[in-house]
Amino acid sequence: MISVKPKKNLGQHFLKDATIAGRIADTLDAFAPLPILEVGPGTGMLTQFLLSKDRGLTVVEIDRESIAYLKDNFPELNGKILQQNFLTMDFSKHYTGEFCVIGNYPYNISSQIFFKVLDNKDQIPCCSGMIQKEVAERMIASPGSKTYGILSILLQVWYDIEYLFTVSEQAFIPPPKVKSAVVRLTRNKRKRLNCNEKLFKSVVKTSFNQRRKMLRNSLKSLLPEESPLPDDPMLTKRPEQLSVAQFEELTNLIEPLTGNAFSEENKN
Repeated sequence: MISVKPKKNLGQHFLKDATIAGRIADTLDAFAPLPILEVGPGTGMLTQFLLSKDRGLTVVEIDRESIAYLKDNFPELNGKILQQNFLTMDFSKHYTGEFCVIGNYPYNISSQIFFKVLDNKDQIPCCSGMIQKEVAERMIASPGSKTYGILSILLQVWYDIEYLFTVSEQAFIPPPKVKSAVVRLTRNKRKRLNCNEKLFKSVVKTSFNQRRKMLRNSLKSLLPEESPLPDDPMLTKRPEQLSVAQFEELTNLIEPLTGNAFSEENKN
């Protein structure tokens, strides 16, 4: 019998609670019959429930031990196990239309996973799964909150985010040092931003990378030296005080001052 040892360098904490796994699998039911891509299946605790949905499940895994285990225990996955890094996947090689993403995500790359989903938002109408509780709280945070930041804004622009339930450390092997949470992201109806999207991302990231500074000071780095910022009340605030809509306004405010760094062709 092939065994799989959790690997710290891969951020592996294998879910052992079947009831929780079943609940996670059910988070995608509203999007049937779209196919499902599971990230990091590990020992297949979640996989078994996804297979029962009969929705064209594919799994992506980089751990060779896990892949051998899955092949040995889930013959129905024959030809549907991708040995590669989810973060570098070219989805167009596997999907021509929409699909859903799910997983008990490796904790060390959970934010990167959601940014990868975000980059492919037009193909992924729903993404759900298990992450650190702290990251889940950042995703749903509102303006004024200490946890409100880059992840909150960039995800909330394009997805409605639900914090579904909290999971104890004891539901895993080995138990992580933090509590976990299950979230669901559902693509909203927004087709484009009301501003230059490339500049919007830069404004958000630059602002929160210096979140203790007033926006007037942190955003200077985006402008040529000869382009002083205008006198606008918004620029006297700190980034956590602004809503998504206000960040769009802020982007439009400074775009004329950025020169050719953010051209019109970068808009959606």
